[in-house]
Amino acid sequence: MKIVLAFDSFKGCLTAEEACRAAEEGVRRAGFSGEVVCVPLSDGGEGLVLCFLRTGKAHEVMVRVHGPLMEEVVAKYAISEDGETAYMEMASACGLTLVPMEKRNPLETTTYGLGEMLKDAVEHGVKHIVLGIGGSATCDGGIGMLEALDVWQSTIGEGSAPLNRTRRVRQAAPDGYDQSHPTGAILTVACDVNNPLYGREGAAYVFAPQKGATAEQVVVLDRRLRAFAMATEEMGLATKEDAFHPGAGAAGGLGYALLTYWGAELKRGIEVVMEAMGFDEALRGADVVVTGEGCSDEQTVHGKVAAGVLGRAQALGVKTVLMSGVIKDREVLEAYGFNRVYGINEGNSRSLEELMQAEVAKENIRRTCQRMLEEGL
Repeated sequence: MKIVLAFDSFKGCLTAEEACRAAEEGVRRAGFSGEVVCVPLSDGGEGLVLCFLRTGKAHEVMVRVHGPLMEEVVAKYAISEDGETAYMEMASACGLTLVPMEKRNPLETTTYGLGEMLKDAVEHGVKHIVLGIGGSATCDGGIGMLEALDVWQSTIGEGSAPLNRTRRVRQAAPDGYDQSHPTGAILTVACDVNNPLYGREGAAYVFAPQKGATAEQVVVLDRRLRAFAMATEEMGLATKEDAFHPGAGAAGGLGYALLTYWGAELKRGIEVVMEAMGFDEALRGADVVVTGEGCSDEQTVHGKVAAGVLGRAQALGVKTVLMSGVIKDREVLEAYGFNRVYGINEGNSRSLEELMQAEVAKENIRRTCQRMLEEGL
């Protein structure tokens, strides 16, 4: 018998790997002597790089880049042991957590550091880049990134924000520019946002307020994103429809720049991670897969790790158990297809603060796995 353990992180409590290891200890505690395979997962946002580093099949790379406010930061990414693939999180270079609350203003933040990180990976000789674009501090349409890649010919520091420089965009595409992958590397983007570049459902109106923009600034940002799209279309690098491609508005419009200037493929984050980690191969021959997260509810079925695991497992005829810190909307989760649903804290009278202590959570996972096996798979 074979069991696969494929957890997401329990945010603020356990990493995905810690959750998997605790589950393995619980399975063994129950006397299971069969094969156990641990595959820590991420939905392509926080934890994507760590997932690959912890497989032991990639090494960490540190690079000094410009942060969201053009300050120096040290960004981290991973390169596979064969040197072919780089795994990145844009938030490492220009994430919202890098900007103090009092300085959050998407009129001023830039994706320039991401461009530097991408360039560094290409200089290492990688042929494929897997990029998660969640958690950004920016709404510059990806122009900062294009500047760093020498695709956008303008001067950093001019104007009040990167998108002030749309008047120069007609000079942005050098002779011989290869739109399919201008740096020579193929780019796959983990993106779970379907919003367009501009408009009421676009990057500025939906996401900029979360990054510190006022209502007035949102209007300005949306106007600039429209101007960027129009200029890109006039250069022949995009069609009008590209601005409304699902995910074009992700990370403050970065999705649009990656799609049109790089020819990147935008995919569901969990699908990108599972594909890159060879998850289907890990599932082959398994009798059951156990997955989970900090809190599972109706949103879980919309592209989160557990839903991605269930989809792959169902295709291969593998039973799927959902085991999370908190279970809400149980009927929805069971109807979606999970064979069993467990809340590791069920019947526990401790406070939430106590339950979120790492050692307490690990022990509750162990006990729940033991119970799962005792009830029979």
